[in-house]
Amino acid sequence: MSDTPPLSQAVHNTTTRHAIFMVATLNAVAGAAETVRGWCEDVANLVRSVGTRAPEQNLSCVCAFGSSAWDALFGAPRPAALHPFREFGSGERVAVATPGDILLHIRADSMDLCFELATLLRNGLGDAVTVVDEIHGFRYFDRRAIIGFVDGTENPEGREAADFTVIGDEDAEFAGGSYVLVQKYLHDMTGWNALTVENQEGIIGRHKLSNVELGDDVKPSWSHSSLTTLEENGEEVKIVRDNMPFGRPGSGEFGTYFIGYARSPAPIEQMLENMFVGRPAGNYDRLLDYSRAVTGCLFFVPSADLLESLASREPAASEAAVAPSAAGAAA
Repeated sequence: MSDTPPLSQAVHNTTTRHAIFMVATLNAVAGAAETVRGWCEDVANLVRSVGTRAPEQNLSCVCAFGSSAWDALFGAPRPAALHPFREFGSGERVAVATPGDILLHIRADSMDLCFELATLLRNGLGDAVTVVDEIHGFRYFDRRAIIGFVDGTENPEGREAADFTVIGDEDAEFAGGSYVLVQKYLHDMTGWNALTVENQEGIIGRHKLSNVELGDDVKPSWSHSSLTTLEENGEEVKIVRDNMPFGRPGSGEFGTYFIGYARSPAPIEQMLENMFVGRPAGNYDRLLDYSRAVTGCLFFVPSADLLESLASREPAASEAAVAPSAAGAAA
């Protein structure tokens, strides 16, 4: 066996100017599983074919699978921490679970490359899947969210990014893989813009113009920054975010597509619990008074090597009968 670690997918690539997020569910049609498995072998080739036409545009694609889809398509063994999306919160403040079996996260510095690759990848899946969500994201000024604050400031970089996102010996059979959680948030921009800048800064926990974090003596414990900062044994636990704004001004739709990568779902789920339930309970993220989660899915990202080899992997007959998730039910 080679000592070379498996090659990861483009999990911690540099943030680009454009992205397409596509979530699909498996269809109960003859040959669907075989189509998807064969398609796995083509993903990297399609990325290369499109990307070499304009290498300076930094085209990449991450392909990931949900819990039920993994069982139906590939069977055992399965990634140790893969499970259905877990809902958090109650009433009008809920991190909802929604259907999702396959995720494509396509990035480039020009939308035409994203569009071309998304078209080719979608065509390759044929009637094996139904696309249930598709968002075209864009960089907004100096990497700001629609709400006007810089996004992703605390992302780890370089070797640290890999350490926080890439599975190692803790699940050796799936080394080089990652977990990714996605949510689509819609913002009440009328309500948000009615706030003073000072109030907005308290909710986020940062100065709006400079992006400098508020001091601990003035930053509220319910600020977004406070509740999404995690520590374990005195060290900060980080994830890699590559969120993108999206919107349709003519329809009054303004949002953020949250996408977080980690080597375990646990830190992202803890952040969501802190936001939607509170730390302590009731001390929730006040950004949620103006932002509503309308989707939620958890996926496993196989290493690039494993993704290609999945084309020849078939579950046992008893496992193959397991239907993919139709509702993304919470655990």
